[in-house]
Amino acid sequence: MDASLWDRLVGTQPDPDQWVVIAAGVLALAAVVPHRLWRLSRNAVTIAHEGGHGLVALLMGRRLDGIRLHSDTSGLTVSRGKPTGLGMILTAAAGYTAPPLLGLGAAALLGNGHITLLLWLATALLVAMLVMIRNAYGVLTVVLTGGAFLLVSWLAGPQVQAAFAYVVVWFLLLGGVRPAFELQGKRRRGGAGDSDADQLARLTHVPAGMWLFFFHAVSLCALLGGGRWLLGL
Repeated sequence: MDASLWDRLVGTQPDPDQWVVIAAGVLALAAVVPHRLWRLSRNAVTIAHEGGHGLVALLMGRRLDGIRLHSDTSGLTVSRGKPTGLGMILTAAAGYTAPPLLGLGAAALLGNGHITLLLWLATALLVAMLVMIRNAYGVLTVVLTGGAFLLVSWLAGPQVQAAFAYVVVWFLLLGGVRPAFELQGKRRRGGAGDSDADQLARLTHVPAGMWLFFFHAVSLCALLGGGRWLLGL
């Protein structure tokens, strides 16, 4: 790798003005709260959700058969291996926790000025995930998302890169909170009987409600911690 390119990758970039950070958070919130916009923007959360299942499955030594992303913002990750045990538990638990934890890690990078590194890492993860996508809609969603990161990384100036990065990270933190509440609502209405929480309940004999509490705790704590990093508190 060229020395200047390496320096650009691992070097630090100046923090944007505080108003940019706040505006990015407001923009991300606007993509999460309104139902119509959320139906579209939730696709990005689904990418992180299913990517979390897939990554942990591989780390646990399971065989990852493929990932599907659907137009209704649902997804499916299929892996092979022992149907019980720690590996399966961690794989099942990784979905709802992946978006907020990714947001928390990304906030830490931004808090230390690594804007370019964050954008390149996100692009690399999306390219790696693309290999495992097994349906056309999933390929389209990941390609469009990865293309946006690639274009901003290579063509945009430092200020645009910073604004884009902060919007993305705020969105992961804020968007990581809503799915657990949606799942809770579906279960209250008698739906989502085979959700991640229900699968974890069968695997661990811990009630699904406790796993829902765990998802809430992770997402809210990540939002609080990541928000402090982003705001420089």
